Amino acid sequence: MDVPRTNLDALQSFAVFADTLNFSESARLLHISQPALHAKVRKLSEQLDATLYVRVGSALQLTQTGEQVARHARELLTFNRRFVKGLAVGQDTPVVTLAAGEGAYLYLLGKALSQFSGPGASPHLQLLTRNRDEAVQAVRAGQAQLGIAPLGTVPADLQARRLTSVGQVLVVPRTHALAGRKSVRLRDLKGAHLIVPPAGRPHRELLGRLLQAESVPWQPSLEANGWELMLRFAQLGFGLAVVNACCRIPRELVAIPLQGYPPLEYHVFHAADRPPTPHEQRLKDALLAHADHWRAALQSSGRKAP
Repeated sequence: MDVPRTNLDALQSFAVFADTLNFSESARLLHISQPALHAKVRKLSEQLDATLYVRVGSALQLTQTGEQVARHARELLTFNRRFVKGLAVGQDTPVVTLAAGEGAYLYLLGKALSQFSGPGASPHLQLLTRNRDEAVQAVRAGQAQLGIAPLGTVPADLQARRLTSVGQVLVVPRTHALAGRKSVRLRDLKGAHLIVPPAGRPHRELLGRLLQAESVPWQPSLEANGWELMLRFAQLGFGLAVVNACCRIPRELVAIPLQGYPPLEYHVFHAADRPPTPHEQRLKDALLAHADHWRAALQSSGRKAP
């Protein structure tokens, strides 16, 4: 069977188009005319005998094959940049890219990343800060080889391993009426003024649904992105906050295990159609080996993980 040949320049152009899904903007970034870009993408589609994108209303959308081709094209671009940079410095250092959330980097992954990227370690580690949906998309798009996020249901196009389970705590000032409790329930939040992420974020949506199911009225006192900022505003007295149990809690606040909020199941994942390279597997192994290191860190601070 004849294997279709693809033009490297067309693949690299398609990688740019896949990021913008706009021919005029992609042509501008590539410094070519729009008809020339159309021709490159059309020729690539013909070479692969596959539809790479479709029009949905007024927008363009990649097909499943288009997503795969885009991921391959981005990987080629990354490899080419690394090769050229390696020539300039006299070496070619492999790169492993990980996508995860700010909270995961702050509280869950430090031990594993430190072990993987110690002095003289190879390959070079590149970290992308992405929320759950963005981390999944980064892996799908080939912008990251590995991702970490609380997935819930694992998408069919990803291969995932459970990393760790993290409960939730209610954070209150030490002078608050609930501060002496060993645990609290959702109903204890009746009438509470809560510091929450912006509308549409997974934590905000789940907390809202759980409180609604318990018929618990509450009010958002402040919207903030990220556990650190939520804790800072709680420290300043703007309200109570529900955060991951792995967070470091300021001395002025107390963390109380929250019952009724399901723990977050963090996973490490990669594209199902692209097995990890040895370097990527080594990072994955390090992440799994130190997945529960955060629990020991909590115990050393005098707290127990819920």
